[in-house]
Formats: sequence, structure tokens, C-alpha cells
Amino acid sequence: MAEIKRKGARSAKDIPATILEQLNRGRIETVNLTEWLAVDQRILLENLLEEKGRTSYLAPVLETIEQLKKQTVNTINEAIGKGLYRVVSQAGDSHFLEEIATHPSDLVRCWATYYIASDKNHSVEEVLELIKPFAADKHFGVREISWLSVRKLISADISESIKILSEWTKSNDENVRRFASEATRPRGVWCEHIDALKQQPELGLPILEPLRSDKAKYVQDSVGNWLNDASKSQPKFVMELCERWRKESPCRETDYIIKKALRTIENKT
Repeated sequence: MAEIKRKGARSAKDIPATILEQLNRGRIETVNLTEWLAVDQRILLENLLEEKGRTSYLAPVLETIEQLKKQTVNTINEAIGKGLYRVVSQAGDSHFLEEIATHPSDLVRCWATYYIASDKNHSVEEVLELIKPFAADKHFGVREISWLSVRKLISADISESIKILSEWTKSNDENVRRFASEATRPRGVWCEHIDALKQQPELGLPILEPLRSDKAKYVQDSVGNWLNDASKSQPKFVMELCERWRKESPCRETDYIIKKALRTIENKT
């Protein structure tokens, strides 16, 4: 039986106890940010490992969490994913990744992205290919964490990453196209900046050009934000690019992107 769609509570105190229990047991997905923030990832981890018969993994991963200087939903999420990779790889457990990558809980699937990003035996191309299903995930949280999990890897080899991700802009899936843009934003959100793109945003053109008139607002927002990021360090580049796009691509989709791209520049004038 398909799960009945629900709107989700607006505040944590309004989440029904039965819903919170199911979330902490990994039985259902979160439906909004309020629920996403309310899940106790330690409890979820314990329930997951008990369900999968891997309780021996619990203590080392919890220790990883306790060592965090700052404990937030995102840092705990990352710590669990990386911690699981360490203990699972030491145990030689070849089936665990598949089990969490397809788990009903969106937060467990988020852990899987950090697990994948922790494996240094893969090339950038291999890691991104493994991350692609998460970039296309139906859940907003998994899609966000998917690019966050590989952000450092992308930044460390920006030329190769852009080459690979430029092919993603051809995808029929707007979530995959959006990943290509969002993962390479010069300043990004909740993450370290990519200095190479702050100083040389033209390096991102192989991703930006194919998306300049994308039909999906989800993609348009990301491209506009990408260029707005770039405008804070290279305003001339952004203004010239937007002017060229305005002439070469006169449509409402491009106009929308340009408006978002120039908002910081226009606020200063």
C-alpha cells in the first residue's frame, strides 16, 4: 500500500509522536525541513544497525559523532556516513552500502552519499557516477546532501569535474542537470567556497551555457545563484555574460536567470 501523502508539521512540537517514531525507525521519509531537523540520527542509526544485524558498528560511529566540535544535522549526517564507511570497510561488509543506498529513510540514503565520497579508491568520474542516483533522488534532502558530500572532491579537481558534469547538463532529469550547477557554485551554501571558480568563473561555462534557457525553474534558480555567487568577485564577467545571453537567448527562462544573476550587482548600484 502506498504511503498517504502528508504535509508535515510546521514546528517540531507539532509532529505527532507516531510519525516521529516512524521517522526515527527509518520506516518513512521526512516530508519537510521541520521533520528533517527533528529526526534523532543517533536513534535512527541504532535502529538501522539493529535491523540489519550490525550492532557492532554502532559504538565506533557514535564515537565519531562525539568528537565533532560542532554538532548540527549536517555535521552529524557527514560523521555517520564517513564513520560507517570506516567500520564497514574494516569489516569487509560488501553488501552494506547497497542496503543503505536504497533504504526507505531519506536520512539513511544521505549517509550513503558520504559513505561513497569517503572511498578514496575511486576516481572523480567513478564517484560522481555512484552519486548520480542520489542527485536524481525524489527527496529534496538527499539531493542537497548528494552534492555536499562530493563538494571537496569536485573542488580538488575542478577541471575534470566540470568536464564530467557538463555531460550531466544533457540529462532528461532536471535534478541531475541541477546537480551539475549546484555542486559547482563558486560560493555555494553550507560549504567551502571554490576559489578557482570565484577567480575564474569562465571555467564553469561548459556547465552554464547548456543551462542558460533550461525549462525547469529548479535548474534556473541554481544557474542564477551560480552567477550571483560569481558576481561578488567577478562582476564584469557576469554582466558581460548576461548581456550576451540576453541577445543570444531572448526568452523568459533566460531572463529569469539573468534577473537572479544580477541581483547583487543591481543592489549595489
